Amino acid sequence: MKKADVQVNGTYLVKVAGNLVPVKITREHDNGGWEGRSVKTGKTIRIKSPQRLRKCLDDAAPVAAKAEDATKDATDAPERDTGEPVATGGQRDTDEAKPMSLLDAAAHLLSLGTGDPMRCKDIVDLAVARGLWTPGEGKTPSNTLYASILREIKTKGEASRFVKTERGKFALASES
Repeated sequence: MKKADVQVNGTYLVKVAGNLVPVKITREHDNGGWEGRSVKTGKTIRIKSPQRLRKCLDDAAPVAAKAEDATKDATDAPERDTGEPVATGGQRDTDEAKPMSLLDAAAHLLSLGTGDPMRCKDIVDLAVARGLWTPGEGKTPSNTLYASILREIKTKGEASRFVKTERGKFALASES
């Protein structure tokens, strides 16, 4: 809206703190802009620039009803992240199970083994050979597995599934 279009004693939809509020302009402010009174709350509001004015409301129709309609239209779809959780998927439609992660495959393979500690490269090769895990785009899955096992040991402590037996070798925690 332009400054020339604003009239004193007119009712306008004004953006105040992210909401659209019906405001009746009462006078021009000494430092520029306008002073108005909220139709809903009766509070005095200073309007510094015409960019805050969204729409002129007709005096023929009830002001509160128009303001509610305009506010409802403006708040139907938030333009920013509100922080509320949004369901995006739901359950899978297919009967396939979620593929096993490399870390879970390592725990599974170490539980099946002879109890000897294994290197991460051997675990990855065995998981691929048995079809428990399929490699993705990564070039060094054994290094990723090594880091994941160490992270689990560090974060879970005694509750970790793995234990480091010697340099580069891991076993299940229940076996050691």
